[in-house]
Amino acid sequence: MIETVGYCAAVSAADAAVKAADVKIAAIEKVIGVQGALGVTLHLSGDVAAVASAVDAGKKEAERVGKVISAHVIPSTHSNVAEKLLSRFKLNADKQTERG
Repeated sequence: MIETVGYCAAVSAADAAVKAADVKIAAIEKVIGVQGALGVTLHLSGDVAAVASAVDAGKKEAERVGKVISAHVIPSTHSNVAEKLLSRFKLNADKQTERG
């Protein structure tokens, strides 16, 4: 996960992350009110090593562009976390295809 303040930092983080390693953007969470601005959390999925590399690259790019609140890798997320929390923010497969 990479949590940023602002959409520009999040898009920059996402771009750097998917270019750095074989990962997918699994979900995007947007919250208004993080430090008085839009907070965006990117949820990445893939092999643990790839996700770690992608999070590192994404975090560095987001820090260059804006502000990072946090970045963290959870190896082998428990199914309850994926089902109960992350499922609320998953990207629709059809919408991903339309966006390219």
